[in-house]
Amino acid sequence: MKRAGFTMIELIFVIVILGILAAVAVPKLSATRDDAKISKMASNLSTLVGDAGSYYTSQGKTKWQAAKWADVTNLELQSGAATMDTAGAVDIQTMAYINADKTTNCFTVVTTDDGNMTIADGAQIADPVCSGAKKTAGNLVKKHTFGGVGVVR
Repeated sequence: MKRAGFTMIELIFVIVILGILAAVAVPKLSATRDDAKISKMASNLSTLVGDAGSYYTSQGKTKWQAAKWADVTNLELQSGAATMDTAGAVDIQTMAYINADKTTNCFTVVTTDDGNMTIADGAQIADPVCSGAKKTAGNLVKKHTFGGVGVVR
């Protein structure tokens, strides 16, 4: 008479093999999530610079001084601890942050009345996601000049 089913040894081997596969797959999943955050932040930084340049070009310097972040871009930014993604009623001269999450400030955005926008490292640049985003979007971390003495309106 033949028995149907698995022996205890067979079940233990299956569990061990599944455990080894899980140990290999979980770190890769975590790294993939970090890579996605890095790409998203670099893309958001590029979009913010493009949106600000387009807004400044279309509205002119006088409109730039009275602008609100929601008028310039639809990106989720933070000012201090307050998220500006929906209200956006914060002056564009108020410092904003681009974050990996709600607590990590990776980039600081500061604007001035003369049409300049400076993007600098945020407070947590030692964070692995922030340092990866800085490497990816390194050419955007600088002073951007949208106006100037040579521009005639």
